Amino acid sequence: MKENRGTAVVIGAGIAGLASAYYLVRDGWKVKILEKGSLDNNCSYGNAGMIVPSHFTPLAAPGIVAQGVKWMFNSKSPFYVRPSLNPKLLNWGLKFLKHANKSHVEQHATAIRDLNLYSSKLYDELDQQEGFDFELKQNGILMMYKTKVVQQEEVELAHRAQDLGLDVAVLQGNEVQELEPDLKVDVLGAILYRCDGKLYPPKLMQQLIVYLKAHQVEFHEDTKVNKFITSGHKIKTAVTEKGNFEGDAFVLTGGAYLPELTSKLQVNTPLMPGKGYSFMYQPQSHQSLNHAALLLEARVAVTPMDGKIRFSGTMELGPANDRIYTNRVRGIVEAIPKYYPELTVDYPKDKIWYGYRPCSPDGLPYLGRLKKYTNVIIAGGGGMMGLSLGPAFGKIVSDILSDREVEAAIAGFKPDRFDG
Repeated sequence: MKENRGTAVVIGAGIAGLASAYYLVRDGWKVKILEKGSLDNNCSYGNAGMIVPSHFTPLAAPGIVAQGVKWMFNSKSPFYVRPSLNPKLLNWGLKFLKHANKSHVEQHATAIRDLNLYSSKLYDELDQQEGFDFELKQNGILMMYKTKVVQQEEVELAHRAQDLGLDVAVLQGNEVQELEPDLKVDVLGAILYRCDGKLYPPKLMQQLIVYLKAHQVEFHEDTKVNKFITSGHKIKTAVTEKGNFEGDAFVLTGGAYLPELTSKLQVNTPLMPGKGYSFMYQPQSHQSLNHAALLLEARVAVTPMDGKIRFSGTMELGPANDRIYTNRVRGIVEAIPKYYPELTVDYPKDKIWYGYRPCSPDGLPYLGRLKKYTNVIIAGGGGMMGLSLGPAFGKIVSDILSDREVEAAIAGFKPDRFDG
């Protein structure tokens, strides 16, 4: 352990917050974590558990707007923007439209790829540490399709991925079946992104918490930050109803609630909560999956984990609420047998989990030091890549605060890029 560098206050106990604390404590920082809810239920627990260098295209991409308009009129569709006059949603939407173009995608594809590859390498290293075993499997993800139209789109994207140096294979339907001998697959073909992987999120999160507690990290649950006390260009104190927390450095993660935090510093980090649903399914003993997959036409993620299969999907954009829209979940359930005919999955009733992906309007994360406050680092806005980018977020936070060179190009992810 290195000499004490000071106290870092990390706000948010999702994967970005825990990973930041992990690398900071190894770097010699005393760390306090403030979590507005509990440690056992945030978006880092119920997600698809995928590590995705394949996701080098930002959410704000050509075609998503036209496709989104079509899906708006289908209550079971995988993408939905709840109609609202909410000014934050309207502002987000205008920014999204501005960035949904080919130039934006090409400008940032390499940096997104590199950040995911860096994070994947860090997952490999974390998995080798004593006390960590979170079902990491770096054997690729299958992007499966049933239609010629999607096949054409995905083959083009696969060629772009190969141009970016990613390990990718285009497979016919029979080749997909050979990879899954224990379960019938009904697809036209798939793209196998061998660069991708998967893990079991609850194990990862629980093991990080155990490690951090063993290294004297303080956890403060149900501790919402109400305001910050600043002095000059630095934050001195985070003020909560459970006391004041002073620090030499502050790391703001906060997931979909990041804008609430940054607004207290007059910093604009526009985000929309993208609600997603997931549930676990217990297949029969002779049915097993070797690979995680995305069912492309349905936008459903399929991940073997903990001896079961997790199905997840949908993207509902709009102000957060606690309602479960059953037709969205039915859309996931009804898609499954179209790709896996032997799986008979019932509507999961009381087993539905939901969480909010923090979606920025340009599809890029917020990562780096603030200009206004030199001891504040933002690490959030990962959208559908949040879990995938977790270790990279954490390591970069620690590198910045410890005045080391960052091993990834993050200039395009400036956290205050929408200010001024």
